[in-house]
Amino acid sequence: MQILQIKRYNEIAALMRRMKVDPYGIKIMVPKALTFLMRLDALSNVAANILKQEMLSLGGDAAITKDAITGKVKKTDCLLIGNLSQFRSLHSKLSFQPFGLAKLSQIISLGLSNYQRDNFTLELGRHKLKLRDNCPKIMGIINLTPDSFSGDGLYQTKGRRPKADDIIKYAQKIVAEGADIIDLGGESSRPGAKALPIKEELKRTIPVVKILAKKIKVPISIDTYKPEVAKQALDQGAVLVNDISGLRNPEMAKVIAGYKAGVIIMHMKGVPQSMQKNPRYTCLLEEITAYLDKAINKAVASGIDRQKIIIDPGIGFGKTAEHNLAVLKQLKSLRILGRPILAGVSRKSFIGKILNLPADERINGTLASCVIAAENGASILRVHDVKKVKEALKIFRGINRQ
Repeated sequence: MQILQIKRYNEIAALMRRMKVDPYGIKIMVPKALTFLMRLDALSNVAANILKQEMLSLGGDAAITKDAITGKVKKTDCLLIGNLSQFRSLHSKLSFQPFGLAKLSQIISLGLSNYQRDNFTLELGRHKLKLRDNCPKIMGIINLTPDSFSGDGLYQTKGRRPKADDIIKYAQKIVAEGADIIDLGGESSRPGAKALPIKEELKRTIPVVKILAKKIKVPISIDTYKPEVAKQALDQGAVLVNDISGLRNPEMAKVIAGYKAGVIIMHMKGVPQSMQKNPRYTCLLEEITAYLDKAINKAVASGIDRQKIIIDPGIGFGKTAEHNLAVLKQLKSLRILGRPILAGVSRKSFIGKILNLPADERINGTLASCVIAAENGASILRVHDVKKVKEALKIFRGINRQ
């Protein structure tokens, strides 16, 4: 006898196929085996009570504030409890209901569809990246800075620029080790970092992008929040913009749209200079999700292809160690936005706080965090130690294939 906890549609279907279950039976039974909890915020008590009755009639349930049942409160949060089959039936039952329930049924249906999506194809210039569940791609970091928090910047001595050959060799090395994307940055975004003049950032990054675009066969990402840096990098062969500010500058979205490039939209509370000064949240994941959803919609309205958008919850950016751990634990909740998730946990301070280790000694904590991020829905991992993370992911994938 076995008690199984399987949370993916394809895995349940595969188990039934091995048991030689009739294909029609598989189609009917798999949705019954997938259970979801869906939280809806601030519904009218009328809509919430109808939802509860409809879910009960389907064999599910809905938890709402007790005073919403008696009408003492006008608004209530609602926790829907049911399997995929019940949610599908709920969608049909609500489609013609009043009190905003018809629109709500569309939101519920889209959210569940996004949450279950387990593969994406990113077309970035001449590159095509296929992202599959439990098989994250690796983004290798190249910091052209003297002041990176991780101590890996190629400008180790202030004022001394690294030789082009050294940068090329390093990039080729991490690609050979398994990097699927190269992320190139010229300005440190560590907590408390001062803004870098644009001329200096251009000097550090653009010549390198130009050379690497001809020397390596993986996509190049430019890590910048400055539209002019992004524009020149895209001119020289970059195909992806990693914007830590989440497209706060409207000109950035215009640049990316004009080049038909990809974008990583990150959540950050505040700015690097002050983001770690007592960051507070009322509802952490809800606020991050709302921020990213708004940024995605703004990007699409500016002409950016939705299929080229990646989201990043911004671990370490305007968050305490406890916040970062909560984000990692609940990372999968961001799948409701329907876009691939990037997790940047490499050598971050929350690892140092737990292990009491400096940045250059956090590899074990980084590996553990990367595996957890992969298990919890990350499609891309941004890392310094490409080879070691690649090895950890091979074990992770090997276990999941079983």
